[in-house]
Amino acid sequence: MGTQWENFLQNLGEWEGSFTRLSPTGTVLEDTPTRLSLEGLDENQRVRFTLQFFAPGANRETDQPVRELVQDYQSLGRHILFFDSGAFSQASMQLSPVSTLLIEFGFIWGNRRLRAVHQFAVGGEAERFTLVREKRVGAGARENPPLTLEQLLGRWEGEAQTLFPDLRNPETFKTTLEVQRTGTEGVEQRITLASGNHRPHEIRSKGRVEGSMLEFEGGARPVRVLMLPDGASLTFPHRVEVGQMFFLEAGWLIEPNLRQRLMGSYNQRGEWTSVTLVTERKVG
Repeated sequence: MGTQWENFLQNLGEWEGSFTRLSPTGTVLEDTPTRLSLEGLDENQRVRFTLQFFAPGANRETDQPVRELVQDYQSLGRHILFFDSGAFSQASMQLSPVSTLLIEFGFIWGNRRLRAVHQFAVGGEAERFTLVREKRVGAGARENPPLTLEQLLGRWEGEAQTLFPDLRNPETFKTTLEVQRTGTEGVEQRITLASGNHRPHEIRSKGRVEGSMLEFEGGARPVRVLMLPDGASLTFPHRVEVGQMFFLEAGWLIEPNLRQRLMGSYNQRGEWTSVTLVTERKVG
């Protein structure tokens, strides 16, 4: 496994995309064209991050950005974790009653990247989400269609790796996800996790389909899934609070039979405890 810095370097390059801000029901609030440069300096011992925001409809080649952020990195903090592929998550380390909670998930596959940010307001209510779709400049990569439930139906088998903010050794395990319709507006999923000699752990949940949303109401708290452009999905509880464990997830259907998911977990004390990357393929 590469070092955190080496994994970060998988993202070097120039990326054109857009920041799409969404409501908790998936309504588009704002869409802003962007250009991101991650430039390796001093033989990649330092990375310059330059993010430019453009007016809607602007030409990124000829028009001036309306805002620009520049920052140099020589090291990475505990609030961000990278996988070998370059996928990552950066998160608020602690859920606080006096500040917002933010967690970002980032995927990279060839000449494409997809990032998603979950934001919860002071008090814990789901507030706003940002979907970032990016393509390497000049590579001719194409965006996928919006995700549909039909694309998720079936059996998916995968491998998962979990990283921890305290940088203890990663854990790996096998996963199985089965999604099926129940009636005209129902959906059921079954997740199986298997690690080493431990007995497989199974999680079942039932929900209903509401347009481009899935609502799962079983368990300790309701969970919503937004199905979004470029094969993306966001999974989150309507509300988070100290005293109850919760997880937040982003998914990306990269190809019809290939999907990745990133899941960030928080414990009962509201502490960010881990992030898991699942790479799964449809087998039935």
